[in-house]
Amino acid sequence: MFSVDPPLPFACDLISLSFIAGILLLCFLSLAYIFHLRLKSRFSRHLQSFNSLWTVRYLLVSFITLWALNELFRLPSFRFQYLYPFLPSPTLDQRTQICKIHVVLSLGVFEPGFLISLLFLVNVSVNKEKPRGSRAVLFVLSTCLPTVFLQTFFTFFSGWELQLLPEIFQRSSMVYRSRMGDETVLCTYPLAGTVVFGAFVVVYGMWFSTSCFRLVSLVINKALRVRIYVLAITVMVALPLQTVLLGLSVLWTPDQAVYDGVVLVIFLSTLICAAVGQGFLVIRPITDSLVAGGFCPWLIADEHSGPQSENGCRQQLVVVVDVVQEMEERN
Repeated sequence: MFSVDPPLPFACDLISLSFIAGILLLCFLSLAYIFHLRLKSRFSRHLQSFNSLWTVRYLLVSFITLWALNELFRLPSFRFQYLYPFLPSPTLDQRTQICKIHVVLSLGVFEPGFLISLLFLVNVSVNKEKPRGSRAVLFVLSTCLPTVFLQTFFTFFSGWELQLLPEIFQRSSMVYRSRMGDETVLCTYPLAGTVVFGAFVVVYGMWFSTSCFRLVSLVINKALRVRIYVLAITVMVALPLQTVLLGLSVLWTPDQAVYDGVVLVIFLSTLICAAVGQGFLVIRPITDSLVAGGFCPWLIADEHSGPQSENGCRQQLVVVVDVVQEMEERN
């Protein structure tokens, strides 16, 4: 239906599709862990404390899943083959709107959403009291509102003030003409949206580094400290790198090979944060809790569970967790 020559190298699209498939598989695995622990916690009283944050973990994985699916709309080959054929002769303006929607969802909703969920899980690890799931979800969603509003405003409703600025501040797409004379729309990142995301990264970086420092000061186990350091370094390196590359991407147009490489690195930096966050704050904690929970099979949340059996189980659970941590240190 479309005879447009895809300007982006096929290798970049293939690499992006492969990593998107990989992160989606990791998301499905994380969801399986979350719901498995939730099911187990219904029959085991002590696991209910481990399962208190299942809503935030579910929100984290959901944001990452939606971000990965949204990245598909950035790939021209995907839009040409799987999106445009289902639209009734989309005009250039409609394709431009798709690029604007991608920018707002990626930099304003999904990525800030999973980063704030990540931060919330780190902060809760420091606090003794676990907040309710509804309160946690409300906190994450409300914190995302400023970035959603600003990205939407600068992308869709820019006033005359931005009209005086160079085009790169507003340009979220460009029209590309193929060798056969057909015209199509290629998505870009507007510089105004990058400035908004950069401001978010600065505030988030200070908040996240402070939370990680507090958490490290309370942790004695060396293996757990290593996990916190890896998570902190990954986030604090990937986010500034992504922001800088987003700003530099305006120097090239999407029909140039350099732009393809820059956008690929931007995508991979976000993907690494998502993968490490799921591994360290979803899969690994649930695995540890399930392993520890296997040593208290007699504690069922029924009328026969007395305070002595509960205290005994908690003591044995502490011993088991210490043994698991000691084994991690030796390895």
